[in-house]
Amino acid sequence: MRIDGLRRSRSGGSGRPTGGTGTPGRQGGRRRDRRGRGLRAPLLPPQVPAWRSRSDEFDAVVLDAFGEIDVRWHDELAGLDIAVDEIPRMLPRDPDTIQWPDEVTADGAVPLARLIPAGVDVHGQPTRARVVLFRRPLESRARRDIELVELIHEVLVQQVATYLGVDEDTIDRGLD
Repeated sequence: MRIDGLRRSRSGGSGRPTGGTGTPGRQGGRRRDRRGRGLRAPLLPPQVPAWRSRSDEFDAVVLDAFGEIDVRWHDELAGLDIAVDEIPRMLPRDPDTIQWPDEVTADGAVPLARLIPAGVDVHGQPTRARVVLFRRPLESRARRDIELVELIHEVLVQQVATYLGVDEDTIDRGLD
């Protein structure tokens, strides 16, 4: 099992050189750069819940949900990667009727996840199959943390069932 975070980088700091190194502030924004004098102490201690960003929390939920499935189906899922992207960058096959291919799990016109089959990249190298979960659409459909956990589990079950070519109940039944 491999998890890839496919997030766009966020610039942190003031954009001015820090600590005399000539490099802009650290990406991620969890440290402070006072008046361009370099990075000081962390803004938040690691013991508080806000230390982890929303995307870090989401990644942890995805790992937990996939871990439950992977325990039962580990051998069959050895060639599958899991990735997280902020938003989907794809359009429906038919925009008038909003039809998605079987590899896409969607809520109406908004895709929530996509299975990308194994293939060959532009350099001729083989690629592994990958399930990409879209963080923002999933988070916006869950009002509470428990709803997000259940939604991610449901989406992963659908995607794994599509990958393995079995019924969703077969995947879910194996988790009881």
